[in-house]
Amino acid sequence: MTTNPTHSRFPHLSKFHYGWIIAAVTFLTLLTSAGMRSTPGVLIVPLEHEFGWSTATISLAISINLFLYGLSGPFAAAFMERFGIRCVMLCALLLAALAAGLTVVMHAPWQLDLLWGVMVGLSSGALASVLGTIVANRWFVERRGLVLGVLTASNAAGQLVFLPLLASLAVSLGWRAAALATAGAAIVVFPLVALLMRERPRDIFQSPQAGQEKTASVATPLEHKNTPDTQKSQVGMHDGAATATEQMVKHANNPFSAAVSGLMRGIRSRDFWLLAGSFFICGATTNGLIGTHLIPASMDHGIPEVTAASLLALIGVFDLIGTTVSGWLSDRMDNRWLLCWYYGLRGLSLLFLPYALGTSYLTLAVFIVFYGLDWVATVPPTARLTADIFGKENVGVVFGWILAAHQLGVAMAAFGAGTLRTMLGSYQVSFLSAGVLCLIASGMVIRIGRALGRKSLPSTVLASEASQAS
Repeated sequence: MTTNPTHSRFPHLSKFHYGWIIAAVTFLTLLTSAGMRSTPGVLIVPLEHEFGWSTATISLAISINLFLYGLSGPFAAAFMERFGIRCVMLCALLLAALAAGLTVVMHAPWQLDLLWGVMVGLSSGALASVLGTIVANRWFVERRGLVLGVLTASNAAGQLVFLPLLASLAVSLGWRAAALATAGAAIVVFPLVALLMRERPRDIFQSPQAGQEKTASVATPLEHKNTPDTQKSQVGMHDGAATATEQMVKHANNPFSAAVSGLMRGIRSRDFWLLAGSFFICGATTNGLIGTHLIPASMDHGIPEVTAASLLALIGVFDLIGTTVSGWLSDRMDNRWLLCWYYGLRGLSLLFLPYALGTSYLTLAVFIVFYGLDWVATVPPTARLTADIFGKENVGVVFGWILAAHQLGVAMAAFGAGTLRTMLGSYQVSFLSAGVLCLIASGMVIRIGRALGRKSLPSTVLASEASQAS
């Protein structure tokens, strides 16, 4: 066995894995991005009062933001492969700080659409779940699911840190102070990314944390037979890998081509449509509806704005727990069943929400606990299934497109709920519809991997089924 000469000269490098530093910097960046995405929910009512804009008008800008946030994901992943993670992160932070800073001088709805819709949407899209997925897959092996769960939980942490602060600033100093605070946060994170971020473990003479990639601990019956069908399957797998490698080389210098190629690879798979469709519902029932409209919905029921923002932040507390545990579970359980339970419980929680808002704080607390625990707990199992089905080399771009479907759901729910609020005077129809959608998603995800038979299942699922059969 050979020894890395760098580790011989610097023994501390072999004891501490730099991937944890990368994960920490990524967490702070994603936390800041989450704080910026949560800002519009705080600004809806102040903007209505100062400019006389309707909820639908403001929701349009939020919808543009959330749609571009998702649409930019696969292109951001391709740009990260071409120009590097650090370069993309730095450019996104600068654009976000500029957009948030210019918000204080806006006076027309189109300026809100441009600044918070287009500029913040594109920049936050580059600092989204696709970033966490790429970092986790590049730097970690054994604890990949756990790390991805923690990085995903940055969304909850962003709410926890930013929402009460932004709401207090909006009430005491005005909404412009809240906008400037988000710009300042992006500026603070910028030097940390510039100084500490690295592209891959080999850049600092390390391997991904936990060493070599692991396979399923229990082989399936097909793996013990050298039949003609098995040989044909193995040849097909090698041909597919070679084709994927050739495509990666072909598109390496063209991020746009790489993004489109990833989409074409995905849409030929039924599993892609099941993942994207369920994730569309995930986005519609989280950031699009609750993340954007829970604060004004609470205010409709007499809850003060700061208290409503604190309730949304409290959801983030439970989500921080739920998403981290979800990442841990995604390394050990069938991710399809995890998603089935997550969507089912979320649907029941949303069906309960109109009743909770109209009664006591105790019933609202019950909603916050159960809904918060799986706010974005769906991300680690979805990302894990994507990596297992489409391969680590494709997970960034393919998951980026699945995230785009998520954000399309976010955008439609943000605009649709705002429009229904303007037309009907309440959010009740929106909450009940979202609950039904979650129950539909619960049935969709269990079909993942079944369209093409057992060969399309992730290795962790096959290992689990084989161990149960024995």
